[in-house]
Amino acid sequence: MIIARLQGGLGNQMFQYAVGLHLALTHNVELKIDITMFSDYKWHTYSLRPFNIRESIATEEEIKALTDVKMDRPYKKIDNFLCRLLRKSQKISATHVKEKHFHYDPDILKLPDNVYLDGYWQSEKYFKEIENIIRQTFIIKNPQLGRDKELACKILSTESVCLHIRRGNYVTDKTTNSVLGPCDLSYYSNCIKSLAGNNKDPHFFVFSNDHEWVSKNLKLDYPTIYVDHNNEDKDYEDLRLMSQCKHHIIANSTFSWWSAWLCSNPDKVIYAPQKWFRVDEYNTKDLLPSNWLIL
Repeated sequence: MIIARLQGGLGNQMFQYAVGLHLALTHNVELKIDITMFSDYKWHTYSLRPFNIRESIATEEEIKALTDVKMDRPYKKIDNFLCRLLRKSQKISATHVKEKHFHYDPDILKLPDNVYLDGYWQSEKYFKEIENIIRQTFIIKNPQLGRDKELACKILSTESVCLHIRRGNYVTDKTTNSVLGPCDLSYYSNCIKSLAGNNKDPHFFVFSNDHEWVSKNLKLDYPTIYVDHNNEDKDYEDLRLMSQCKHHIIANSTFSWWSAWLCSNPDKVIYAPQKWFRVDEYNTKDLLPSNWLIL
């Protein structure tokens, strides 16, 4: 059994599920997911249910079996007390595998069975070997209907470009803003100019979690549709529409990362921001596939 801890928004959850699935398939065992953090998380909810996943929720007992430090209870209490007293991190179980750093760690795919994966794992290198399986896994089970179906037809019949602007807690939450923060308009302007110079008759489909700001601040000289009909509990529908576009200008967001990665157009052109984080402590060398254009 492999347990993957899910945390963050939809894009983060997809990375976490993907690495867990790869390791589970390697050992021919079941992948289970820990969704306990969403019980009191204000920003996001568990979001993978609409996809073609093998959903198996880990029980409290299964999670404890792989995350509790294995020592006699009296000594464990003393150990925890000393850690708090000395302000040191408490020991973790050998089967509780925490992400060491942001960039790709090849040792993760060499782990044995019966481990609990606790991290973000933001690199396609964790699942590139099973790319076709991952693409099938992240197909949405229900067909597109209504406005989604209408827009899908327009996307497929034009030289469609997905342009994603991530704001929300990137702007409103002080901690998130200090680490990430939204891409500025000059980035989008440069991407649009570069893409339009190499593509005839581009049609832009603009996605955002701040439609009011986008409508006031983003003006394009090309056919443009602002996609604003899906609310947060239908974010997977936006992801599907985004992935159907032929080309992509992504934000520093795992949500738009996945929309671009899942795009099946063999001639797709993808633009991504050079600076993903506002801080320098994260090594992003393995975050973006090598064939994406960085501006």
